[in-house]
Amino acid sequence: MELNNLKPAKGSTHHDKRIARGAGSGHGGTATRGHKGAQSRSGYSRKLGFEGGQMPLQRRLPKFGFTNLKRVEFKAINLSTLEELAAKKSLQEITIETLVAAGFVSSNDKVKILGNGQLTKALSVKAHAFSKSAEAAITAVGGSVEKL
Repeated sequence: MELNNLKPAKGSTHHDKRIARGAGSGHGGTATRGHKGAQSRSGYSRKLGFEGGQMPLQRRLPKFGFTNLKRVEFKAINLSTLEELAAKKSLQEITIETLVAAGFVSSNDKVKILGNGQLTKALSVKAHAFSKSAEAAITAVGGSVEKL
């Protein structure tokens, strides 16, 4: 066996259809586009959501709800996460910068501390918002809470 007689395994390759290359190709004439109409013309591109003239799904369904432009989106961090972080890095104070450095949030996220999990040591926590249960749990072990 040499480089000049290597070839793919039988049946592993296929010939491309040569469309619109004459009657002998089997795809001449209308070139698999059917007869007349927009879809047979060059330059045609179907509009997004077009369903062949049937009323599109997007127009069949009613509009509902609204978007609150004043909504504030928070990144949720649980007490269990704070406990892990404090144990790993031996911290007494947890701030937004600490969470960014640990990779839990990005620098322009707003952070809300939630009460899932348990704290065992007193931590000073600074965040944008706290749930009532998280605030209670932090102060119960002698920690402090500061809203930014």
